[in-house]
Amino acid sequence: MVWDFQLEMETKRFLGLDPGDARIGVAISDDLGLLAHPLETIDVRKSDPVARVAELAAEKSVAAIVVGVPRNMDGSFGPAAEKSRAFIEALKSRVSCRVVPWDERLTTVAAQRALHGAGRKAKEHRKVIDQAAAQILLQSWLDAAAVRGTAAE
Repeated sequence: MVWDFQLEMETKRFLGLDPGDARIGVAISDDLGLLAHPLETIDVRKSDPVARVAELAAEKSVAAIVVGVPRNMDGSFGPAAEKSRAFIEALKSRVSCRVVPWDERLTTVAAQRALHGAGRKAKEHRKVIDQAAAQILLQSWLDAAAVRGTAAE
């Protein structure tokens, strides 16, 4: 077998999205697909979030987009999950990469706690909280994918 340098060096970047009624937090992985980093917050009232995510996916050459689907603590799905599912379907029609639903229970709570621990007030930094929630969501998916060995599939 001949070593294919280009294939070996291909990036494995992923986007993570924490969708909400007002904003969508966006995170991106590093080129190795190991660490998630905050990227931006999309204001859904001021722009088309599906178009912006499609633009980011193309611009960043991502292999997959991980979208948070909120579940109730008992594991059932509520109205917010249905909105996420509709967003996922709209996104699938606009991007060429995989779109993966992922359980986002407590990501916003974890983000708020982390930022509060760093001395930031939640009301003053809602956009940052959305990005941090997307980062936590994406990092949990990256970690689970690394254990399974499936992120690059």
